[in-house]
Amino acid sequence: MHSSSETTALLDGIRAFIEPASLRTDADSALLYGRDWTRLYQPNPLAVVLPGTIEQVRQLVCYANDHRLALVPSGGRTGLSGAAVASHGELVVSLERMNRILDFDAVDRSVTCQAGTVTEALQNFAREQGLSYPVDFASRGSSHIGGNIATNAGGIKVVRYGLTRDWVTGLKVVTGRGDLLDLNRGLIKNASGYDLRHLFIGSEGTLGIIVEATLKLTRPLHEPNVMVLGVPDLNGLMAIYGVLRGALELSAFEFFSELALRHVLKKGLHRPFETATPYYVLTEFENPAGRFTDQALQLFEHCTEQGWLVDGVISQSEQQAKELWRLREDISESIAEHQPYKNDISVRISRVPALLEEIDHLLAREYPNFEVLWYGHIGDGNLHINILKPAEMATATFAENCGAVSEHLFATLQRHGGSISAEHGVGLTKKPYLHYTRDATEVGYLRALKQVFDPNGIMNPGKIFD
Repeated sequence: MHSSSETTALLDGIRAFIEPASLRTDADSALLYGRDWTRLYQPNPLAVVLPGTIEQVRQLVCYANDHRLALVPSGGRTGLSGAAVASHGELVVSLERMNRILDFDAVDRSVTCQAGTVTEALQNFAREQGLSYPVDFASRGSSHIGGNIATNAGGIKVVRYGLTRDWVTGLKVVTGRGDLLDLNRGLIKNASGYDLRHLFIGSEGTLGIIVEATLKLTRPLHEPNVMVLGVPDLNGLMAIYGVLRGALELSAFEFFSELALRHVLKKGLHRPFETATPYYVLTEFENPAGRFTDQALQLFEHCTEQGWLVDGVISQSEQQAKELWRLREDISESIAEHQPYKNDISVRISRVPALLEEIDHLLAREYPNFEVLWYGHIGDGNLHINILKPAEMATATFAENCGAVSEHLFATLQRHGGSISAEHGVGLTKKPYLHYTRDATEVGYLRALKQVFDPNGIMNPGKIFD
């Protein structure tokens, strides 16, 4: 930590190239910009700076190197791993002012935007061009493209469209050394050596600051329909997936538990059908002019006959489809007040049933007094486990209890060849468990890359690894 005189001098130096209104030191800004959605860490940034140009970002990084000042890049702060937390006197660098769409190329079907562009704003822009930016998640209205790239965000359409990584054709980044790199420049093919672009995708701000991105667009879905299905047990989930995937053009295959649904219903939504079942599947598929409606109904009947599902509904309008989606998308917001401890894990799709069964028994044994909610993007092998904090329990005690059980959870996951973080990143919350996914040799290479791009260790220190 810096003394008050040192802090004053540091901030005065920043004001030499950042307008005073874009440097904030008030308590409200510290709270707003100093944390993400985890709410597990007390924010304590030195200050918050909001650069407006790439040159200001570069100057800031160079200044931070000269003064050994730690930087925490900040997007929409919708992350769930603590990667955007500034709790040790770091300087938060928010790119929210750098939010313009810079270029659109109809021939290439690509768009170039600044890192602070809100995901939903980009999606709306693509829609106005008759196209789609298909990477999608519930936080679309507040997350930033730069943050999406820095965490390699996945979301609800990965089963068809893949991760953010699959849509990035160019990046401009300011490295931890203060160099500006223009990577790949929107090319589809480029076999001219190492593709450094992919090192920054998923780097969680530890190598540099993403300032611009060029992204592919695609055609929009043709009249998608949504089905919600009631499933009596875990074994039926993947059986239904296998049947539907083989016959319909799926764009999503999500699941959630009855316990998760109950929290959403408390917020004013309605059950999709009368029957309550332990688990639910939400799936979306293209259905232009109702061409596949009969086929979907036949598949529903087949799955019912097999005992894999007991009830269901198919959307009859765009509005109903949106309402059905809310049953899944509103879960995270509906449980936020309970300060959930989140585990975001993944495994190969073929191993999902065995992993689900084993972990279900583990959680029932280890968390008898906690409410545990399941939901996730099961069509791509990604499961979200949320343990809700009892109101009377201290946050630190709760996190300690959950962390101890996580060791058993991740050991189980390791046996199935899975990952401790499918899409939320490592940040602070999963840092102690990185060894379950990455061995010591691999982490050694990660550290070496960090040293190349950020030799003074100023970029988001303490995140991913120490």
